[in-house]
Amino acid sequence: MNELELKYGCNPNQKPSKIFMKDGSDLPVKVLNGKPGYINFLDALNSWQLVRELKEATGMPSAASFKHVSPAGAAVGRPLTEIERKIYFVDTDKELSDIACAYIRARGADRLSSYGDWAALSDVCDADTATYLKYEVSDGVIAPGYTEEALAILKTKKGGNYNVVEIDPSYVPAPQETKDVFGVTFEQGHNNFKIDEALLSNVVTKNKELSKEAKVDLILSLITLKYTQSNSVCYVKDGMAIGVGAGQQSRIHCTRLAGNKADNWYLRQCPKVLELPFLDDIRRPDRDNAIDVYISDEWDDVLRDGEWQLRFKYRPEPLTAEEKKAWIATQSGITVGSDAFFPFGDNVERARKSGAQYIAEPGGSIRDDNVIETADRYGMVMCFTGMRLFHH
Repeated sequence: MNELELKYGCNPNQKPSKIFMKDGSDLPVKVLNGKPGYINFLDALNSWQLVRELKEATGMPSAASFKHVSPAGAAVGRPLTEIERKIYFVDTDKELSDIACAYIRARGADRLSSYGDWAALSDVCDADTATYLKYEVSDGVIAPGYTEEALAILKTKKGGNYNVVEIDPSYVPAPQETKDVFGVTFEQGHNNFKIDEALLSNVVTKNKELSKEAKVDLILSLITLKYTQSNSVCYVKDGMAIGVGAGQQSRIHCTRLAGNKADNWYLRQCPKVLELPFLDDIRRPDRDNAIDVYISDEWDDVLRDGEWQLRFKYRPEPLTAEEKKAWIATQSGITVGSDAFFPFGDNVERARKSGAQYIAEPGGSIRDDNVIETADRYGMVMCFTGMRLFHH
């Protein structure tokens, strides 16, 4: 089949809509369940490229959680810690598969943004992954295959309408790609730029110590940025993107947005947050929303009388600004990637506040000396990759 009709395009008024192969060949995807839409397929094809490249670069099963053609999270498959099991709502003590851990970590980075996500898996979807997906609010999943048990589980989701897409892992796109905008056709070469350790060889700071773990995190940040709407900045910790700032017009706004998300991820691990006395029957999305408000400056929205009773067994004490600042100050070992150069040292200053120790960016600003000087001031390690990673 080389053509698939869709319900509509980006919006209900944009009809007719379809995906098809211009050369008449078969589509590289099969819909095993549901009826994915236009935006679903944009998310599916972008997220698949991310996890495929991340698996190739690291050798580890990889997953991503996509919303509106940008990743809310991406991660490699490493065992979950006890704290991760708690903050990602893993309701089993059993040892989970690597691909399940990869998706749970990708989903857990920014759970509010991942609400109603598109999931992408580098490896065959197994029962562990499908079981976790079953209880999350998600639009669909793409993977190179599904076990019989996993497919049976996924087909019960959303009243039997959950979108399940299988992609041919051997598919290679045409070297040239086109896109129509306002009746005008654009053409460019497909972005086949390979991101690996060699890209991190130009260390421009005085501190040049890059551990193997830091290299994996930097590679993860750069591959994530390759499929994130620009401008974009990505914070990573322990093989997991913990903050993605996408689609901002200003570089510093990208850095702040991603940094704030990274801070929120870390605040969820604060003992005071872990011990929140939630009602036993509260839904996952309601817990996520309550935590997000609780750790924000608008905490009174969930703690005032008449509101806290809807979520908690008793009224918890607020997390003060001083407590938040002190907790965030204990964060360290963060890597930060940027899809284009930092024009000023203020980006480094903001990244440092969230525990950044390693940075990868293309370089090429007329103020590179100021950016390097700022990194040196804090003993950070910074690589100039020489490669911009814009994605539109």
